[in-house]
Amino acid sequence: MNGLTVLYDPHCSLCSFVRGWLTRQRQLVPLDLVPVGSEEARGRFPELDHATARSEITVVGDGGQVYQGQAAWLVVLWALSEYRPMAHRLSTRAGAPLARAAVLAAAKYREAARRPEADYPAQGAWRYGRDGWTYTGPQSPTPAPAAAPGACADGCEAPR
Repeated sequence: MNGLTVLYDPHCSLCSFVRGWLTRQRQLVPLDLVPVGSEEARGRFPELDHATARSEITVVGDGGQVYQGQAAWLVVLWALSEYRPMAHRLSTRAGAPLARAAVLAAAKYREAARRPEADYPAQGAWRYGRDGWTYTGPQSPTPAPAAAPGACADGCEAPR
């Protein structure tokens, strides 16, 4: 295996944290991190069920192998120099329950932290570049209304 593509949810704070962490790790197998549902992801993997990939971590190997859920987490750990031994331990019968619990905890966190406004647009995406965040798509999202004087950004009344 010469490379893995990790499809991650850019709207999920946990996924974005893990993405940043992965980029700082020494990789035995190169990891290419691509936003799930993006034009790039759909172009690379037109046969992949992108709706399922949005709901759980999905990793695609350079030979077309598709890993999801627990297997995806394990193959990502296996690709990292410092965590390959852990991936081997977690892939055993004794380690599998711990790996499954970690994946379920991550999924539960994602669901609890997900905001309704973070649902995916039919087309378009937010991207971070040299000039900051930009939105590309058929139409720009509408900005949030300004808070009333004496109210917080969410519109609640400030104590007097």
